[in-house]
Amino acid sequence: MAQRPWTAGKVDDQTPNVARMYDYFLGGFHNFAADRELAERTIAAWPQVPAIARANRAFLGRAVRHLVESGVRQFLDLGSGVPTAGNVHEIARELAEDTRVVYVDVEPVAVAHSRQILRGNPNAAVVLADLRRPDLVLADPAVTSLLDLSRPVALLMVAVLHFVPDSAAAADTVRTYREALGPGSWVVVSHGTDEILPKELTQRVSALYQQTSSLAVSRTRAELATLLDGYDLVDPGLVPVDQWQPGSTAPGEDHQRLGEDHQRLGEDPQQVPVWAGIGRAR
Repeated sequence: MAQRPWTAGKVDDQTPNVARMYDYFLGGFHNFAADRELAERTIAAWPQVPAIARANRAFLGRAVRHLVESGVRQFLDLGSGVPTAGNVHEIARELAEDTRVVYVDVEPVAVAHSRQILRGNPNAAVVLADLRRPDLVLADPAVTSLLDLSRPVALLMVAVLHFVPDSAAAADTVRTYREALGPGSWVVVSHGTDEILPKELTQRVSALYQQTSSLAVSRTRAELATLLDGYDLVDPGLVPVDQWQPGSTAPGEDHQRLGEDHQRLGEDPQQVPVWAGIGRAR
């Protein structure tokens, strides 16, 4: 166990953590040797992983922009991860300064660094909590003081539901948040799938992720649609993450890097095994 200046205290730096590995894929430095070692082994098995991580991050930016332009001013970001360029509050406030954002994560490194970034920001906060406990998340003082849950809220579940392995529990979690948030609330989701790439590759990567602190599962587009029951999907529905309204942009996007990633992934959307979409509660 070790302590770092960007942690809230002691954390396990020997077991690879998916949030810190994602940070590494995005070029961040809030990760440990164990995270980097497993991340590099993952890249060796699947070289497109960093480009896919960046495509997922770019989707988040486009989704936030779309929602702010649709009038949304409240965001609840579940499984927000280690902060990096293009945070939700940064993108949203470029378009509407009165936007309020609450980040939620169970990873102490992510929460500690988020608190450093958000210090002095009255319109953003971070909560250390497990998204699978909606009762605790929604009752947290940071949530209740910053968000009006009787009004529309954008619920962000980007690259996180695949870490809720039990589908019944995942569906119940999504339903509980949907029923607790104000009428006309939104959901933004991206989720890994194994129905696109060769089974040999997905099994090899899944075996690597078994060594982390979080069990990841894949779901089909139909299974993800079932989890989103009660939401009407925005066009174009559930599509590969780099294909969701790809012509739109978010403030601060690195267009040169995104162009290089698009070339690396190729024109074939089958190279991106992540479904993504936005829905509005009925």
